[in-house]
Amino acid sequence: MGRLSRAETQERNRAKVLAAAREEFAERGFRDAKVDGIAERAELTRGAVYSNFSGKRALYFAVMAELAERPPDPPHQEPGRTAGEALRAFARAWLARLPLATDDPRGQARLGMDVLPEVLADERTRTAFAQLMRLDAILLGLALERLDLGEGGRRVRAAEAVLTTLHGASQLAAAAPGFVEPFNVVTACERLAGLDLDDRWPPPHLAWAPEARPAGGPWAPPPAFDAVTGRPVPLADDGVVAVLGLHRLEAAEEAVRAAPPGTRITAVVVTGDPAELLPLARLAVAEVTGCLRQAFPAAAQPPLGVVCDESGAPAAAAGVQGADDGTEVAVRVEAGRVVARAEGRGACHAVASTVPSRTTLS
Repeated sequence: MGRLSRAETQERNRAKVLAAAREEFAERGFRDAKVDGIAERAELTRGAVYSNFSGKRALYFAVMAELAERPPDPPHQEPGRTAGEALRAFARAWLARLPLATDDPRGQARLGMDVLPEVLADERTRTAFAQLMRLDAILLGLALERLDLGEGGRRVRAAEAVLTTLHGASQLAAAAPGFVEPFNVVTACERLAGLDLDDRWPPPHLAWAPEARPAGGPWAPPPAFDAVTGRPVPLADDGVVAVLGLHRLEAAEEAVRAAPPGTRITAVVVTGDPAELLPLARLAVAEVTGCLRQAFPAAAQPPLGVVCDESGAPAAAAGVQGADDGTEVAVRVEAGRVVARAEGRGACHAVASTVPSRTTLS
């Protein structure tokens, strides 16, 4: 075998660090885990660990994201045909990942117990996590709307209630082993499908929204991975691409609501701190989308793609350099060219509401 290239060596070392960190966190817990211990397990230097990850928390989020992104086991039941059935299946898939009272307190089933405490430990992560929960609720709500069979209405508030219930169950399962009764949680989530929360879409304040400018530059995006489908995303296809910082993720819904039916919408998630916050974004999105793929039929998957842009290349293709957490840039793509563009708060609505010369159905 020939010598590995520099990029191949870096990728191999990164994989070794992730595997070693998973063992260290599972055995010792996040707080007692040591970077030196991870380096020793990986048979690398401490400097090699830090050359791949900015710190222990970034490494922990990356380990959890990698686990969450793994293809789930085949579901033991058919996807739901109604909103109630789908939420029941969604809750079952979610709860299947929780630790049991009989699990080893330092075993891998309890690996995720420190995620929320680490989110709470820093204002940056709390602010980002709040918007990630908004995005998760939008994805689940859009899937519920597709199962409404013509009833219409927004279902994002119901999705927020479901996620609140399930995240609460997750924390209680860790803090009070044996207290959470999974059957009751599943039943509660199923019944939330019929709860009237008077949910209406509030349109953005258009007085300060930017105007979409005509554009004509070429569109040549790099390959990218869609966290919603678990497959490569066709960024080159016609549609709307929204580059959103972690403080502007809720704007993805503005694009979905404003666009003509059938428009492909993709949110490209960026941040000013990609080393730590993008692994957190990958984790938060993967936790929900993995359950969505198990609980909802393919026809009901949300009409919104999500790309966590760790390399910066998808954002650069849209003309975004030096992205930060407040970024909001949207472009409309047709026939391999950018035909409309807007920047700033309201850009998603502005670009999505422009009338395309042709609409590609998703």
